[in-house]
Amino acid sequence: MIFVYAISNLNGLNQNQMEIVVNSITGKIRLRRETLNYTQAYVAGKLGISQNAYSKIESGQTNFSVKRLYEIVQVLEASVADFIQ
Repeated sequence: MIFVYAISNLNGLNQNQMEIVVNSITGKIRLRRETLNYTQAYVAGKLGISQNAYSKIESGQTNFSVKRLYEIVQVLEASVADFIQ
């Protein structure tokens, strides 16, 4: 439920505000990955994408879907709420 609420609150954000939200999420993803001592290559392999593609997600250089976020969260043994709060 937290996830649905958080996503609904994204409506109406301007470009700068959206970038702040995305940077927060990707920063939490990176921190969780590092906490688990997982490499980008390991996570990318679990997702079926290249390390370069995963690096772009984690650095905010490319957009990712809610589905992709869910897949990343599963690999990182966490919940979506951990990344959007």
